[in-house]
Amino acid sequence: MNATESLRYFLPELFLLSGALISLGLDLFVRNKKLVGFFAVLVLLGTAVFPQVSDLAGKPLELFYGFFTLDAYTCFFRVLTVLILAATVLISISYRELSPSEEGEYYTLLLLTGFGLILMAASTNLLMIFLSVEFVSLMSYILTGFLRKSHKAKEAAMKYLLYGSAASGIMLFGMSLVFGASGSLELSIIRNLSATAPFYGVTLIALILFLVGLGFKISMAPFHMWAPDVYEAAPTPVAAFLTVAPKALGFALMMRVLSTGFLWINWKWSPLLMGLSILTMTVGNVTAIAQTNIKRLLAYSSIAQAGYILMGVCTFNETGVPGVLIYLVAYAFTNLGAFTVVIMVSNSTKSDELLSYAGLAKRAPFLAASLTVFMLSLAGIPPLAGFIGKFYVFSSAIQAGYLTLAVAAAVNSAIAAFYYFKVVRLMYLVPEETPEKIPYPLPLTLALGLLLIGTFAVGLAPSVFIKAVQTALFV
Repeated sequence: MNATESLRYFLPELFLLSGALISLGLDLFVRNKKLVGFFAVLVLLGTAVFPQVSDLAGKPLELFYGFFTLDAYTCFFRVLTVLILAATVLISISYRELSPSEEGEYYTLLLLTGFGLILMAASTNLLMIFLSVEFVSLMSYILTGFLRKSHKAKEAAMKYLLYGSAASGIMLFGMSLVFGASGSLELSIIRNLSATAPFYGVTLIALILFLVGLGFKISMAPFHMWAPDVYEAAPTPVAAFLTVAPKALGFALMMRVLSTGFLWINWKWSPLLMGLSILTMTVGNVTAIAQTNIKRLLAYSSIAQAGYILMGVCTFNETGVPGVLIYLVAYAFTNLGAFTVVIMVSNSTKSDELLSYAGLAKRAPFLAASLTVFMLSLAGIPPLAGFIGKFYVFSSAIQAGYLTLAVAAAVNSAIAAFYYFKVVRLMYLVPEETPEKIPYPLPLTLALGLLLIGTFAVGLAPSVFIKAVQTALFV
């Protein structure tokens, strides 16, 4: 489909991009920059409910000469992306570290990042995959260092940039090998041409290099070194966003690439991903035990969660693929909720140290109860969202006969429960150190309530989300 015909199917993305540009102009004319944030929320919600002009249950549409694919899978991640961004904007509105004079630009950057993330989910052309990944990466670097007066934030942004540039270079080299072997940038054509015997070895090497770049986006070990420093030093809403949205879309892109271009050698990349899954969850969980900063603890937790999600990718069976999508939804609600509580506590205590959570149950009972729910969900305790995600990926490993992977994941879940319950113990059993009450700003409270509802909804009524996931699947 040519560019002119494709535009009518690209309206939600154009609406989001227009909203980003309007928010940048609106920043020039309003004194209260929080109004730009509320406008950004409206733009995101409008994008999420934008009427579809195609029958996405039918044949996928190839837009812009095959650079993008519009299907139910793309729409699923479009909705997930804008909902994550809407929650991020809401929790940012009451974040005290943001300079009022720069808030408008901040919301514009978030909207532009959302546009790039949606392109990642839809891309089926190697060139467009690289451009969309790099666009999101550049926005992420800027957002990480957005607190210009923070030396830690600037240092973390520089580390993020250096690691990201190296990973992108390796991924681009892998893409060049794929192009050289197949003579095409289209994933569907690559699948047909690269399977021939002369190019088999080159294709395998190229895929490994490709996975390095994607592994960086999802903070997969051993490409996770950037994550703890970035999540700790970045503005807390940005840290919450980075632990969820780029990771979710990184997995979306990884599954699109593997299923469309390289499923014919799954017997080669599946054992590789199984080993990386075990390594990722082990590194994340073991290192998290010693953390004394809540943001670093959640950073290593997010690395471990990537290891669990990889279980579904490496099995790639009828349980694993929907399990990845369900896990991503559950993880989005849970992790964003945990960071929302972190923002509310840090606004009051000016600290992200674990000790600042001592006695939180007396100072802010609702916050303590909410964080307990999110920690239990991350640990995979029923009837919360995290349990449903873990149930699917564990089941996929057992169905595929990967018993070693299932046992390793079970052991890691026990390790993870230790540091999640450590936070709960601090809130309820350790005497308080800072007796002042914690305020409940309306945007943060609204976001927290919605994320709590989502965490319970996935756990108590999983059939609704399972049906949405099954509709979105492309394999």
